Amino acid sequence: MTNKKELAVAALQNGTVIDHIPSSMLFNAVKILGIENIETHVTIGNNLESSKLGTKGIIKVADVFFPEATLNRIALIAPTAKVNIIRDFEVVEKRQVALPDTIVGIVKCGNPKCITNNEPMKTRFEVVDHDDVTIRCHYCGHTVTSKDVQII
Repeated sequence: MTNKKELAVAALQNGTVIDHIPSSMLFNAVKILGIENIETHVTIGNNLESSKLGTKGIIKVADVFFPEATLNRIALIAPTAKVNIIRDFEVVEKRQVALPDTIVGIVKCGNPKCITNNEPMKTRFEVVDHDDVTIRCHYCGHTVTSKDVQII
């Protein structure tokens, strides 16, 4: 009997792996990517050991290659996340997510009087601090940090 401490997960032939997601933000990342209803194989691991984060989450999606803009939205809640593109079981691209300057339609404004909470329209936030991840509502000026963000 062997004494292995590693989690065995099948390798992807083709697809996308998002790694180094803080455990507390994993399911927000799932929501941002909209993978709840994907019909290909999806593997989600949470509270996995990480030397940098303590614990981390990972998402593997077979046969799906997300647009860069979609992947970069994850930087809002997981700036440490890394994206790996897999083709024929090999990593062909590896990159850090990068926070876009504008975030549309994925964050709820925390101001109850904001027009986006009272009219059928998409929210729009501008990033005011990329390092500490702080965003400001385009319509009412309400600011929020990544730890307080509410994903729609």
